[in-house]
Amino acid sequence: MNDTPDSFQLLPGAADSPVILHVPHSSRVIPESVRDSIVLDDPALELELDHITDSHTAEIAAAAAEAAPTGPWRFVNGLSRLVIDPERFPDEREEMLAVGMGAVYTHTTHRERLRSPDVDPQPLIDRYFHPYADAMTAAVDERLAATGRAVVIDIHSYPTDPLPYELHGDGPRPPVCLGTDDVHTPPQLLAHAERAFGGFGGTGINSPFAGTYVPLKFYGKDPRVSALMIEIRRDVYMSEPGGPAGPGLTALAGAGAHLVQALTD
Repeated sequence: MNDTPDSFQLLPGAADSPVILHVPHSSRVIPESVRDSIVLDDPALELELDHITDSHTAEIAAAAAEAAPTGPWRFVNGLSRLVIDPERFPDEREEMLAVGMGAVYTHTTHRERLRSPDVDPQPLIDRYFHPYADAMTAAVDERLAATGRAVVIDIHSYPTDPLPYELHGDGPRPPVCLGTDDVHTPPQLLAHAERAFGGFGGTGINSPFAGTYVPLKFYGKDPRVSALMIEIRRDVYMSEPGGPAGPGLTALAGAGAHLVQALTD
């Protein structure tokens, strides 16, 4: 494990594209300095990474970007969410604190101890969370300046069967779950996504995961920033829990390209 990996990358798209494909949970990389604070042994950590990582979502985003006539921008996390989770609130607003999964996780997907209680999360938040949030905010600002709007498409995956950490795991688990926000997900954006991803056995809304990612500078304040979360059930495109991708990946990338272009035209 490299101790100095790139924390994130902004991969440029077309100058006139408002779309940012955001891939926050695809990496398994954990710097050695962070690994030292994790109490799991190596086999247990690898299994946890199988469960918690949104495997192959970076590849789906890359293939969608390549296939889209007007290339979107991509913001990709280079580190595992076990380092920090850039999509959590970094304070008491975060509901996942109830299961030890705030911005810095203290527990695993099976509610076992990940870090010892005496680990201070603040250095990780300062080193990784805030720079990530600042860079994503800047990326959205750049799209607003260039095109007058920004569309953040958050790309995730989720397991076919609920894991113990899920707070809302008893609801529907459609092939593609679309996470929405009352302010930042206009009906037309949702309709485009439902059409693009309707061919995988159906879509659902906000179950088992709800909401979408908007940098806090714009959250609830700037309607020029729209956003949608795409949660793909893993059996649609890969072997679970952390196995290889199958042919579904190519089909999903094609659907992503159609969505990107619909949001660009």
